[in-house]
Amino acid sequence: MEDTRTEASGHLARPSEEELEIDRLVGRWLPLPDAAEVLGLPFPKMRRLVDDRAVVAVRRGMPRVLSVPEAFVVPGLLEPLGGTLSVLRDSGYGDVEALRWLFTPDESLGGTPVEQLRLGHKTEIRRRAQALAL
Repeated sequence: MEDTRTEASGHLARPSEEELEIDRLVGRWLPLPDAAEVLGLPFPKMRRLVDDRAVVAVRRGMPRVLSVPEAFVVPGLLEPLGGTLSVLRDSGYGDVEALRWLFTPDESLGGTPVEQLRLGHKTEIRRRAQALAL
């Protein structure tokens, strides 16, 4: 995904390797206003979900806007996400590390943790997240 950003100096900045890695894992992002629209929520409520840390949002695109992984939103906000994010944070994971873990394929799961959450396997995913304590 080609992405250019303008630094304070006015020069175009390239995304960092970490940003590129997360973009490859996550795939599609939705800007917060679009995510709110898809969910049928007023924007302030969507913003509150981010502020309350029930969902992870990071700045993406040009201009850099707060965005969430589409997998968290379509076809509805992933219900067990907030609790799983809480467990990951308690294990010492920041937002980027949590995204990396949630979207990295795991052969023993037969997919990614976020896919398993969508399938209703929140207990197993949270158990694994607790085992990650840094």
